[in-house]
Amino acid sequence: MDATQAAPRDMTKRHHIVTRIWHWLNAVVATILLMSGLMIFNAHPQLYWGAFGSREDYAWLQIDDTRTTGFVRVGSAGVETTGVLGLSLDSTGDVRRVAFPGWATIPSYYSLAAARRWHLAFAWLFAFGLTVFMLGSLLNGHIYKDLHVRRSEWSLGAIWKDIQNHARLRFDHMHGTYNLLQKLSYIGVIFVVLPTMILTGITMSPAMNAAWPWLLDLFGGRQSARSLHFIAATLMTLFVVVHLIMVLLSGPIKGVRAMVTGRHITASGPDQVGERP
Repeated sequence: MDATQAAPRDMTKRHHIVTRIWHWLNAVVATILLMSGLMIFNAHPQLYWGAFGSREDYAWLQIDDTRTTGFVRVGSAGVETTGVLGLSLDSTGDVRRVAFPGWATIPSYYSLAAARRWHLAFAWLFAFGLTVFMLGSLLNGHIYKDLHVRRSEWSLGAIWKDIQNHARLRFDHMHGTYNLLQKLSYIGVIFVVLPTMILTGITMSPAMNAAWPWLLDLFGGRQSARSLHFIAATLMTLFVVVHLIMVLLSGPIKGVRAMVTGRHITASGPDQVGERP
């Protein structure tokens, strides 16, 4: 066959309808939750462990300013962040003494009440979407077929091969399956990070504390729940950033098309490898 002749192309089923709807819904909902959450954090830009926390207590994380410089402190280590965090300029050139700048928050101006309304409204949509996704994935077999980690995948050779393929920007999806690193990352996000975000968010609600007081004991107090909520949101953000990088490196057009149509077009052949971001 002529080397310039195009290889045969196969269309394989990639994503179920439940997965696709949840994916695009989360693209909007998670962004709004993150931005409104950053505005809520601006109201008290310190994090603590335990039941209580005030500016007089020792915070393990603090994003603040000294009136002349912005800084981020984690434990006893600090770094100056003037112009980005703690102390920044708004669109008019005025100095803003807030942890996160207006372009990263909803609303862009300081309003704790408005941010809470945005956050609460979309938090329920987020929780409902996750529940529907999990139920749908159990019914259509997505969780077991695509995310089930088989015994053979735990070998050191298989794990090392996955690491090498990622380092070489080769994203194998032979037979339409995820590799081990992808499975572990998705399992961690879906079954650990997202439920932690939802439950710690509920724990910070005084009304839910009265209904479910055991949540405060589970997470070690309201301030610990707030810290875990922030950590889970940070991990979710890092996951999304890495996910987007993988999509760009592995072919954004094909990746987006697969998430819209549910099907992926690949060149057939024994030596072909594709990408599944």
